[in-house]
Amino acid sequence: MAVPVWSVDPRTGKQREQVAVEATAADVDAAVRAAHAARGELAGRTARIALLRAAAEELEAAREEIVAAADAETALGEVRLNGELGRTTYQLLAFADEVADGAYLDVVIDHADASLTPPRPDLRRYKIPLGVVAVYAASNFPLAFSVPGGDTASALAAGCPVVVKAHPDHPATSELCAAALRRAAARAGLPEDVVRVVHGFDAGVELVKHPLVAAAGFTGSIRGGRALFDAAAARPVPIPFHGELGSLNPVVVTEAAAKERAEGIGGGLAGSMTMGSGQFCTKPGLVLAPEGESGDRLLEALADSVAEAAGGPLLDTRMREAFLAGVRARAELEDVTAPVAAAEGEDQTVRAGFLTVPAERLAGSERHGLLLEECFGPVTVVARYRDVGEVSAVLAKLPGNLTATLHIAEEEAGEEGGAAARLLAELTPLAGRVLVNGWPTGVAVAPAQHHGGPYPATTSTSTSVGATAIERWLRPVVYQDTPPALLPEELRDDNPLGLPRRVDGRREG
Repeated sequence: MAVPVWSVDPRTGKQREQVAVEATAADVDAAVRAAHAARGELAGRTARIALLRAAAEELEAAREEIVAAADAETALGEVRLNGELGRTTYQLLAFADEVADGAYLDVVIDHADASLTPPRPDLRRYKIPLGVVAVYAASNFPLAFSVPGGDTASALAAGCPVVVKAHPDHPATSELCAAALRRAAARAGLPEDVVRVVHGFDAGVELVKHPLVAAAGFTGSIRGGRALFDAAAARPVPIPFHGELGSLNPVVVTEAAAKERAEGIGGGLAGSMTMGSGQFCTKPGLVLAPEGESGDRLLEALADSVAEAAGGPLLDTRMREAFLAGVRARAELEDVTAPVAAAEGEDQTVRAGFLTVPAERLAGSERHGLLLEECFGPVTVVARYRDVGEVSAVLAKLPGNLTATLHIAEEEAGEEGGAAARLLAELTPLAGRVLVNGWPTGVAVAPAQHHGGPYPATTSTSTSVGATAIERWLRPVVYQDTPPALLPEELRDDNPLGLPRRVDGRREG
C-alpha cells in the first residue's frame, strides 16, 4: 500500500497537500540504477559545466514558485529564502567554474627516470568520480543543503549522478527543485536521471545500503546521521559517508573584550543565536564569559536583545517539542538560571531565551554535561568563568564542532604568544572554522571555506561548503608505464585539455 507524503504548514501544523508517496525498496533500486546508467554521459567536463550553469538558470527562473513553497513548508520567511536561493545558484555557478578550471583533478606526472635509486617508472595520477552519490537533505536549509544544495552541486561537478532522499519537512520544495535540475540536465543534453529524488524514512535506509551507491552526504541530527554512518560502514563494501551531525559552536569572550565592548558582544550574540529561530547549524550554543561587572554588562545587553526578539515557529512540531523539553531539562539543573526564559509561544511558535551557569559546574559535574550538547532552537548557555583556567577546563570537555569563536580586545590582538594566542590554540583542535571577533552564523561560499569539524560535527575531515567539497566524490588513480595512445587526455604529455598540473615536480598552468 502506497504511503502518502504530505506537505505540512509549520505555522499551523496542518497538512497542505499530498506531494508524493514514500519510495519502496523497488523504487529506490530503480532510481539508483537509472542514475548509475547516466554516469557515462556525465563524464565530460563540458557537459557538466553546462548542466551546473543551466541548473542555476532554471532555479532562478522558478524563484517565485520555489520560495513560496519553501516558506509554506518551513516558515523561514521569503527574505531568508530568497537569500538562500541566491546562495544555492551561486554554489552551482562556482562549481561550474571549478570544473572549467580543472585544478580539482590534481594532475601529477612523474616521467620515468632510470638514474634514480630505485629507478622510477612513468607515473601519471589524476582523480576520477566515485559513482552514484546519495544525498540526505537538511531540514533547516531547504535549498542550500537539500535537493539543489552543495552536496548535489559538488557531486555533479565531480561527475557523480545523485539520488536525493528528500527531507519530510519540505517535500513540495524538493520536487520543484528536482524538476528544475532535471530540466537543466535535458538542456545540457544529459539524461534527466543524473538527479533523482526519493521520499520516506525507509527509502533513506535502502539508499545507503544499495550496492551501486558509492558515497553519501548527510546533514542532520547526530542520531540519524550516526545510524546511516554505521550502515554505510557495515555494507559488504563500505562507502565514504560525509555526515554533518551537530555542533555546539563554543564562543570564548576574554575579560578584556568584555570590558571593551560588553554591550556590542551581548547584542551580537543575541542576533546570532536567534537568527532563523536558532535553527542554524552554526548557532553559538555555549558562551564562556567572565564573571564581574563587565560580564554582567554583557548579560544585560544579551537579555535586552533576546527579550525583544520576535517569537517564531520551528521547522516542525517534533523539533518544537524537542526544543521545549531540552530547555526544561537544562533549566532544572543545579545553579542554572534563566534570565530570559525560552518558552512556548502562541500557536506553534517559541520564544528565545538563554541560560547561565557557573563554568566550574561544566568543568566538574557529569550531570551538567547536558549543557555541552546542542539544543536545536533559539537558546544558548552562558557559562561564567572566574579565570582562564576554568575556560581551559570547560574547553577540554567539548566534543568536535563546526566553529569556535574567540572575542578579544584590541589590545590583545598584537600580543603574540599572549593569553589570546593561547586560547586560540586551545580552540583550534575543536573546530573546522575558528573565528576572531565575529559570529559563526553565516557560512561564506568561497574557495578557502571549510564547513566541517571533528566528530560529531562531521564524520570525515572534508568540507560541505567551498570548492574543496568536490574532493569528497573523487578518488585518485595512477597509470604506470601506460602507452601514450591509451592514456586519458588529462594525462597526456601534450596536455590537450590545457589543465593545470605538476610535471616532474614543477607546476604548470
